[in-house]
Amino acid sequence: MRVLITGISGFVGSHLAELCLKKGDEVYGAIRHRSNLETIEHIKNKVKLFECELTDLTNVKDMIDKVKPDKIFHLAAQSFVPTSWESPVDTLTNNIVSELNILEAVRELVPECKIQIAGSSEEYGNPISEPMTEDHPLNPLSPYGVSKVTQDKLACQYARSYGLKIVVTRGFNHTGPRRGAEFVCSTFAKQIAEGKKMKVGNLDAIRDFTDARDMVRAYYMALKSDKIEYGVPYNICSGKGIKIQNILDMLIEISGKKIKVEQDPDRMRPSDIHTLIGDCSKFRKITGWKPEITFGKTLRDIYNYWKLKINE
Repeated sequence: MRVLITGISGFVGSHLAELCLKKGDEVYGAIRHRSNLETIEHIKNKVKLFECELTDLTNVKDMIDKVKPDKIFHLAAQSFVPTSWESPVDTLTNNIVSELNILEAVRELVPECKIQIAGSSEEYGNPISEPMTEDHPLNPLSPYGVSKVTQDKLACQYARSYGLKIVVTRGFNHTGPRRGAEFVCSTFAKQIAEGKKMKVGNLDAIRDFTDARDMVRAYYMALKSDKIEYGVPYNICSGKGIKIQNILDMLIEISGKKIKVEQDPDRMRPSDIHTLIGDCSKFRKITGWKPEITFGKTLRDIYNYWKLKINE
């Protein structure tokens, strides 16, 4: 299969590229001219990269016409929730227009191509019921969440209006080695590895975490399954919640260090969701997917990743 991954140099994109290569796929990646390629340095000679500004339709059409992909995994996005409050226009423009350009290019050039759109649990907002199924009302509490709802609805509209083979996945929190230092598990692990006084935000929130390596397996299975329904959203998650305080405690225990912890007002969000726990029974029933990596192993791998980076 000819596979195109947008955001291939990102944390999730790098793990997905590794998986696709293991499956024997021909892997292409969309990057921006200023992309940091550190996460894919070890596989850079095995993939073909295209510099592409996804908000430019001509640029996107040119890339898709050259690649003629069988599958597209659309992961590129401004994905850090706090940044979406600081730069709401950039977040909405990048996330929405980029997807729209991909859908238009596929519709015109490769209408049989299968597309996975990476949605988010941030679309749901505060839970009315738990765990949240795909029928839970969408009530985003951040510009990032709003952008993901729009991506979700655009994908469903193009699937229904034009018959495009689009699968929408709503991934709950996922983490693992190579995750950016601004995200919670990584920022904890990095600070602990550095041996500094910890600066933390809201430790009372509860989140549903999946290892990124399990998450990309789900993405891959979503486009492989012949039972999946196009234009319909599917939750991907562990179905279990863990308190952020417990994640911090686990990482400190893994490190064996004594760490002083201090709450940082700058790390608190204008509005935050207390609990996000998902139900992905619909996706599991169709594909047979389930997480295989324990959360303890995920945290150990993240800590060891930062320990190695700091000592380089």
